[in-house]
Amino acid sequence: MCIYVQLRPLRCTQTFQTGVSFSLLVVAVPPKMAACGRVRLLLLFVSVSLCVCRGVDDKIPNSNANPILNRQPHPVVGQFPPAGNAAPGAAVSQSRRSTGWKLADEEACREDLTRLCPKHTWNNNLAVLECLQDRKEDTEIAPACNHLLWNYKLNLTTDPKFESVAMEVCKTTIPEIKECAEEERGKGYLVSCLVDHRGNITEYQCHQYITKMTTIIYSDYRLICGFMDKCRDDINALHCGSINTGEKDVHSQGEVIACLEKGLVNEAEEQSHRHNIKDDCKKAILRVAELSSDDFHLDRYLYFSCREDRERFCENTQAGEGRVYKCLFNHKFEEAMSEKCRDALTTRQKLIAQDYKVSYSLAKACKADLRKYRCNIDTNLPRAREARLSYLLLCLESAVHRGRTVSGECQGEMLDYRRMLMEDFSLSPEIVLHCRGEIEAHCSGLHRKGRTLHCLMRVGRGDKGAVDEMCQRSLQTLIQEADPGADYRIDRALNEACESVIQTACKHIRSGDPMILSCLMEHLYTEKMVEDCEHRLLELQYFISRDWKLDPILYRKCQGDAARLCHTHGWNETSEAMPPGAVFSCLYRHAYRTEEQGRRLSRDCKVEVQRILHQRALDVKLDPDLQKRCMTDLGKWCSEKTEPGQELECLQDHLEDLGQVCRDVVGNLTELESEDIQIEALLIRACEPVIQSHCHEVADNQIDTGDLMECLVQNKHQKEMNEKCAVGVTHFQLVQMKDFRFSYKFKMACKEDVLKLCPNIKKKADVVICLSTTVRNDTLQDVKEQRVTLKCRKQLRVEELEMSEDIRLEPELYDACKQDITKLCPNVAFGNAQVIECLKENKKQLTQVCHQKIFKLQEVEMMDPELDYQLMRVCKQMIKRFCTESDAKGMLQCLKQNKNSELMDPKCKQMITKRQITQNTDYRLNPVLRKACKADIPKFCQNILNKASDDNELEGQVIACLKLKYADQRLSTDCEDQIRVILQESALDYRLDPQLQMHCTEEISQLCAEEAAAQEQTGQVEECLKVNLLKIKHDICKKEVLNILKESKADIFVDPVLHTACALDIKHHCAAIPPGRGRQMSCLMEALGDKRVRLQPECKKRLQDRIDMWSYAAKVAPAEGFSDLAMQVMISPSKNYILFMIALCVCALFMVGLMCGRITKRVTRELKDR
Repeated sequence: MCIYVQLRPLRCTQTFQTGVSFSLLVVAVPPKMAACGRVRLLLLFVSVSLCVCRGVDDKIPNSNANPILNRQPHPVVGQFPPAGNAAPGAAVSQSRRSTGWKLADEEACREDLTRLCPKHTWNNNLAVLECLQDRKEDTEIAPACNHLLWNYKLNLTTDPKFESVAMEVCKTTIPEIKECAEEERGKGYLVSCLVDHRGNITEYQCHQYITKMTTIIYSDYRLICGFMDKCRDDINALHCGSINTGEKDVHSQGEVIACLEKGLVNEAEEQSHRHNIKDDCKKAILRVAELSSDDFHLDRYLYFSCREDRERFCENTQAGEGRVYKCLFNHKFEEAMSEKCRDALTTRQKLIAQDYKVSYSLAKACKADLRKYRCNIDTNLPRAREARLSYLLLCLESAVHRGRTVSGECQGEMLDYRRMLMEDFSLSPEIVLHCRGEIEAHCSGLHRKGRTLHCLMRVGRGDKGAVDEMCQRSLQTLIQEADPGADYRIDRALNEACESVIQTACKHIRSGDPMILSCLMEHLYTEKMVEDCEHRLLELQYFISRDWKLDPILYRKCQGDAARLCHTHGWNETSEAMPPGAVFSCLYRHAYRTEEQGRRLSRDCKVEVQRILHQRALDVKLDPDLQKRCMTDLGKWCSEKTEPGQELECLQDHLEDLGQVCRDVVGNLTELESEDIQIEALLIRACEPVIQSHCHEVADNQIDTGDLMECLVQNKHQKEMNEKCAVGVTHFQLVQMKDFRFSYKFKMACKEDVLKLCPNIKKKADVVICLSTTVRNDTLQDVKEQRVTLKCRKQLRVEELEMSEDIRLEPELYDACKQDITKLCPNVAFGNAQVIECLKENKKQLTQVCHQKIFKLQEVEMMDPELDYQLMRVCKQMIKRFCTESDAKGMLQCLKQNKNSELMDPKCKQMITKRQITQNTDYRLNPVLRKACKADIPKFCQNILNKASDDNELEGQVIACLKLKYADQRLSTDCEDQIRVILQESALDYRLDPQLQMHCTEEISQLCAEEAAAQEQTGQVEECLKVNLLKIKHDICKKEVLNILKESKADIFVDPVLHTACALDIKHHCAAIPPGRGRQMSCLMEALGDKRVRLQPECKKRLQDRIDMWSYAAKVAPAEGFSDLAMQVMISPSKNYILFMIALCVCALFMVGLMCGRITKRVTRELKDR
């Protein structure tokens, strides 16, 4: 092997006789680099004999007494192939002896020495060499002096007489090192061996002697063993400097190596005008960098470039083991750092990226771990790749992620270099090569502290336009190499931007813990998040989300499941069959499987999958599959949706318009959300107050099966509900209407029923209608076994109730009435069924198609009042008070019966009245009446039914028809009971009589305005119309009032004013007479005519008024039937006379018939006798 040694003299005050100490770096070099023999190195050590320590226990002879140590090399002008002749003035007299020869005495350097070097150093040649070699950068020395120094250093490396010095200084150490003790003496092998085992030397004097010898060789690339032969052509091709002695400043020879290093970097980055360096020279360049990795003084170009910066930033950093390099790396982007030093540091970092051994500390710290985990043994990869920093990081990171032990020292070094990669994009040649266009277009001037990398990430996200595929892939590779997901501090830009957020929102988490990133994501778009942190976080998460392995917690919890279910490989291995982006999709498909559906994820893995899904819901770009498949649709439909969460909502809103591939992805995601709405992190955050107040029990469940969303829907109008939450819940409800699969509980309960009964229907609204119709038909037909299963019927009920709350949840109705809503209800808010109520109130003004839909809706609601959202909402407390024992279908009937209770809430009473008015417009809207009068309606009102349509009101015509038949006492008992109730209700409130209200609107406003305006409806309007009967001009209105009078004859209960006035008299005089069929009315009439009976004055007055009205009615409206006639006779003042005359007529007819019968009988007998 060949040993490279550099000697660097440093000033000291007491150690050496000459006042000079020496630093030595010794590194073992492969045989291929050992073009020079060991003798050259051994000769170098002879030169150190000038500076043997004076105070080392006198073990080393004094320079005056020891001829070996006293012998200094003669500066004979050596020829360095292919160097030419020495420059003039550089030669030294050959006649001068070597003994006692001093550089300070030479004419060529005397002027420079006097100007630059302290006088006390003149007596020691190596001190002079140090002074002139390490002068300030802006200080020049004469070319002749340069050449003289060159020859002096060259002769130091060729003097063969100094092995004895090492034997004397290290005489106690040599026997301890077996390999060195066995080396053959006299050939220079001994010193080479000692250098090789420097770490094992414990003897202080020997260790000092061996470790302070390195300056000479590394000051000039031409003195490095074999370097010149391998890189001659490349030096010339790259114009890195002349190889002829004297044409290049010896002190700037480090620039030649720096030039070659830059050429090597440019080649890796495939820059234009690059030169492809020969492989041997590449190895030599990297080897030189490796050999100088211990002490930054050995990198002469970097040393001179960073000399002042070292004093500024790393003054207290001890040289050796790469410590100064690391210190300078850490301060690379400080404002006070000089550009020249920053460039030199960047070049060295790029070399480290190509060969990790260029970093002394990293190679040393990770040596055992690299061997342990076989990180440089892969025979399938070229050696060049195995040496790359990225390969080392990926290999060791893989071990860490697999739970293997990597030494803390190595992990610390890895952390430093991962941070280095994130800070400076230029250290990754692939980024420089493939992202050049993006950097020039969008990210120029942002290279410090990771800003350019984050700018490229932003471009990669699509925030600044399209990005080249190779650039995107390079960014993804870099993120995997740096692995910032494992420790956010690796990303300096993120760390600085989010420091305040971490201190406030995530202070409970240990610094550097991977959960910090999750904590930041949980606080995304909250008050604690700052804008800069938000941008940096999303930029990083965009790339982490594209490879499941970059989330260390997810990988740790799910690697077993991924291998078992998704057939994944190791952490740093990829598979075309299962690329990184597809693994997470595979995991979440298994996360929500039921036991019947097959293999499922472990509990820990499922929790992590849910966490990632919650994070991805914050931004559509964090879902790689969604962004990839929906890129076109996002641009087409959602380009203006830029707020958080809006893009996914937009895609869901346009689900029917999306391409098939995108529709499938959005559909699957929406279906997943329906099972676990907590995936919608923004919605859950907005609904936190409602959840805490009303849904905390279901929210705390580990497994959400749609219960939380159901709870939010049920409590959508609680006081804790804010606008954001209400809008989010409603939006999710609207999305659910697009496909029944989007309602998890409905899907699970009714899946089989839908396949059997509604196989070709997909939209949820249509499915609900289909199943509801089936249930209704089975109920009406009294089938023994319902076709819809019980669990489906229960969930179907929930869905119907939810749909009744917002017209938008019934797409057919909403589409039919959009125009009417805009025209008639422009300022009415959706929700709480307010728009539906508005349309009902303006029913007469609706378009035909909307009117038909509203009529159908009312028909369903009257059959099942629980679906009447406004009624159930307004009367919720009254239902609890009065109707706890009533079933859902009898709810309205119960409320009607308790309408006039003193405990009835006025708002509920008003709502009940509205529903009664609606019911009386059409018998079909009154299911109880319809059932009771099922036979009577076609019997007596068929002419009206013939003119009716299926979806338009009859405006009370059928009920008016039945009222007249009630007066004629021709209805069945059940129907009569229902009509009596309607008559009683409408007598109290004229609005419940649609025919009267429709035909007498003008008369009511003119004659009875005060009564109509009264809040309490006690029959005063009808009484007013009766009193003003003679003033009514319109015959049709007069006819309606006469009909009311006629109806009141049949039952006093339908005349509330008269009934109230005569209630006491009925109790005293007619208590034994059952109501109905005019019996109690007749009783009162008889009492009125009986002078022995004294009625209440008010009753007597009201009865007399009724008699007058009936008399007038008889004149203007003759009896239409026998019952009419009989009633008029009974109420006539001449009733007795009329009855006597009728009886007399009947007797006369009887006598005539009797006589006619006898004559007929006699004639018949006579005919027989013949």
